[in-house]
Amino acid sequence: MRTRPLVLALLAPLLAVVPLAHASVPPPTDGWSTVWSDDFNGSSGSLPSGSNWIIDTGHGYPGGPGNWGTGEIQNYTNSPDNVSLDGTGNLRITPRRDGAGNWTSARIESQRSDFKPPSGGVLAIESRIQMPNVTGDAALGYWPAFWALGAPYRGNYWNWPGIGEFDIMENVNGINSVWGVLHCGVSPGGPCNETTGIGANRACPGSSCQSAFHTYRFEWDTSVSPNQLRWYVDGQQFHSVSQGQLPADTWSNMTSHAGYFVLLNLAIGGAFPDALNGPTPRASTVPDRPMMVDYVAVSTKGGGSTPPPTTPPPGGGSSAYGTLQAESFAQQSGMGVETTTDTGGGQNLMQIGNGDWAQYNGIDFGSTAATQFVARVASGAAGGVSGLVEVRLDSRSNAPIGSFAVGNTGGWQSWRTIPANISSVTGTHTVYITFTSSQPADYVNLNWFTFGR
Repeated sequence: MRTRPLVLALLAPLLAVVPLAHASVPPPTDGWSTVWSDDFNGSSGSLPSGSNWIIDTGHGYPGGPGNWGTGEIQNYTNSPDNVSLDGTGNLRITPRRDGAGNWTSARIESQRSDFKPPSGGVLAIESRIQMPNVTGDAALGYWPAFWALGAPYRGNYWNWPGIGEFDIMENVNGINSVWGVLHCGVSPGGPCNETTGIGANRACPGSSCQSAFHTYRFEWDTSVSPNQLRWYVDGQQFHSVSQGQLPADTWSNMTSHAGYFVLLNLAIGGAFPDALNGPTPRASTVPDRPMMVDYVAVSTKGGGSTPPPTTPPPGGGSSAYGTLQAESFAQQSGMGVETTTDTGGGQNLMQIGNGDWAQYNGIDFGSTAATQFVARVASGAAGGVSGLVEVRLDSRSNAPIGSFAVGNTGGWQSWRTIPANISSVTGTHTVYITFTSSQPADYVNLNWFTFGR
């Protein structure tokens, strides 16, 4: 029988150009440890993992700049029509256009926002991506990206670019090129020449960026002095920025906070595609060409600290009974981050007042109930100024399960450990630390917290 060889022979030209996905995230190479990843394996049409990803919606963050600060015109949705797994190990982000000419697409960001290298080590953020397979006039306005933003951006939305942005893969208008860009400092102008940034670009090796999967990687290396940022495509370095190129305060502002969160999105229109080809999108621009993402992986190498575990404890993310660093929030509102002088070093949340809050996802209390909340706080508030530190579960609108009052402790870095009783809690929850005061003045700093039985 020659049927099978004949079929394969007929399919051979097609198979040669169809990009294939990995079944799973590649294992780390020698010396590296994977600290977080997603291989996007799952049933066709399902949304990406909610424990790994936040799906952004609309035309901007609440209270943030319009059109996501970039001029892009699409509406981001959480519809599977725009963002879903394809059932063969890929995430698809697909732009759509309705009959009235309105565009929709998708943008997701990692729940975790603490990605940074261990002291004296290296951080790598990597993804295997096929850009939307569209070129020429049909691609005008397409703007796929894989990137990372500094954690303090969450809940603030007006501190860019000082908190840092690493554009690991950007592309516009279907050009066979990958851009790697650093955004930092102040805007406009400043040491990173904003809003352009410090960037470089090159064609994808071998097959074009649009016709095949390529691996895009960013490394933040603190094992060398001065520290270095590096960009790669398919293992080939094409861009770097040295610590020595930037003012010391600029480098510190983008590297000394809690870390970074990872984003994937496919924008339509905006400043970057418009800068190269005039106003976009156009009547010639075609919808429905997805960006396909095989995996995302974050890994570390070397350094003096142990990387976080690659899998969460049973039932959720961080254990409620470990020390939960305040700056490791998933989202926050109203607060800043600073270096602490408290024992153990690190950072603390600062400038906390009435109505501020911080969110911590996947906190696992286990099957034996927690009954106590303990927090490390400091206050330099004026006499008569005080407020509550509260714990809420799963929604900021839910009633607190416990709280304690705090006033002046002798200074903003004069730390005290204060316990409070809470209602019994088991299972895995999103934890909100909220702050309530009858005065408008800031009244507390928060370094860490934990729970007890």
